[in-house]
Amino acid sequence: MSRIGKKPVQVPAGITATVDGQKVTAKGPKGELFFVANDEIKLALEDNAISVTPVNDSKDARSKWGMSRTMIENILKGVKDGFERKLEINGVGYRASMQGKNLQLALGFSHDVVYQTPEGITIAVPKPTEIVVTGINKQQVGQVAAEIREYRGPEPYKGKGVKYAEERIVRKEGKKK
Repeated sequence: MSRIGKKPVQVPAGITATVDGQKVTAKGPKGELFFVANDEIKLALEDNAISVTPVNDSKDARSKWGMSRTMIENILKGVKDGFERKLEINGVGYRASMQGKNLQLALGFSHDVVYQTPEGITIAVPKPTEIVVTGINKQQVGQVAAEIREYRGPEPYKGKGVKYAEERIVRKEGKKK
């Protein structure tokens, strides 16, 4: 039994949620998102809460049960508050800046890396060594942050590179004579 899936998802105040067969649509102050559940999951909207149940007791249905509930919870949170991911840049001469809608990164290469911001995502650079990725779709915010980090991930000897703000880099000891 899924402990996550058993709990119904409460629809917060100010959010309009509709269930149409396998599709859940949420409208809020930040925008509109939808999620289409698998056919092995049954959705119901009752008492301002969305309940998620598996159609049968098969392993496949039970494996999609908790994930579907979490996806619905994420779209409700996204249209209400949105999601944010912070990145930090460490290293001498490493910095970020915005060029219109594009993010320009100086990461020690012979050229600057230009990252084009996708639709629905906002990138801010409050300091040259800090990047803030925001949006209403949790998966898309995480994907954009991962793509930016991928250009130059943190290395274990000096800790140089792009890392998540909450990430802790395990440092290694250098060579000894």
